[in-house]
Amino acid sequence: MNQGTVVPQSALVVEGGAMRGIFAAGVLDVFIERDFQPFDFALGVSAGSTNLIGYLAGNHGRSRRILLDHARRDDFINWRRFLKGGHFCDVAWLWHASFDELPLNLQRYYDNGVPLFAVTTSVESGRAHYLEVTVENMHEVFPASCAIPFAYRGFPRVNGEPMTDGGLADSIPVIRAYEMGARDITVVLSRPLGYRKRETPTPRFMKQLFQEHASLFEAVLGRAERYNRALEFIESPPKGCRVRVIAPHADFPVARFTRESALLEEGYRIGREAGRDHLRRLAESADSTP
Repeated sequence: MNQGTVVPQSALVVEGGAMRGIFAAGVLDVFIERDFQPFDFALGVSAGSTNLIGYLAGNHGRSRRILLDHARRDDFINWRRFLKGGHFCDVAWLWHASFDELPLNLQRYYDNGVPLFAVTTSVESGRAHYLEVTVENMHEVFPASCAIPFAYRGFPRVNGEPMTDGGLADSIPVIRAYEMGARDITVVLSRPLGYRKRETPTPRFMKQLFQEHASLFEAVLGRAERYNRALEFIESPPKGCRVRVIAPHADFPVARFTRESALLEEGYRIGREAGRDHLRRLAESADSTP
């Protein structure tokens, strides 16, 4: 997409949240089933970005299978490995293993003409990068967008620059979608409506961990403020901009590192229900329009 000449009007934004991404997996599978893809572009963060590539490629059920199978294996989450100096969450393994075992329909992704922008955080500047996903860069971009600092040892490089979890710099890139020209924005959250990220004192050990990455540490310190600013934008968008929200209810049973299959299945079911409710509301709104 040439951003200099094309001004998209409709965007889909999907938040991350590790295993909480099972909610978005359910929502997006319903969208695939209903052939619902009215968006000009999509923006995803961490697990939100990998959910979106499955949706845009038309791979129904792929994200659910990854979260219920690959993401529950010790190859991905492993405390013993972490305590021995390895990864707690090996996002590179997760991406490559799922890519090999559950191939994406990349031709459909390109044929759709709906570009996906994955968010990463620059280790050097602490700023968000919004990277259009291509066949050439996806094996760098997706692990970088999902790489929780220190849970994944080291920083994946994209175009030679060290990157980390996009959620540090922009957890819900709805303002970025607006800046890119979208005036009809659908946001899939992984937290319930009304949630606010609390600003808490930074433990001393965190400062020590980030002592060689001052800009990244600043991004960590400002994360809650940016997160809550995005939620305020969602609740009160600028004039001429409509934001539709799909979010789990307050007692959503899946947390960031939940591995119990029954809870994940329930989270997926809740996501499907929310996806159907969203499409139902859209249909009712269209029917009521003169």
